[in-house]
Amino acid sequence: MVIALVLAALMQQPAAPPAAPPGPAALEVGAVAPDFAIPGATRFGTLKNLVRLSDYKGKTVVLAFFFKARTKG
Repeated sequence: MVIALVLAALMQQPAAPPAAPPGPAALEVGAVAPDFAIPGATRFGTLKNLVRLSDYKGKTVVLAFFFKARTKG
């Protein structure tokens, strides 16, 4: 009887992980980006203060993400 219960428990499918909460909606092409702040960096290291999109209001901004920058990968 104990073996049957153990086998039944082992054969059950694992519970599905909880669903991730939905992220923010994607922006449409040409839409105004929401204000945000991120750590800035130069070739000499990270900046002391956060860089905010609102600091560049009225200017053209291009964001580039180098996801392996400053890593061993």
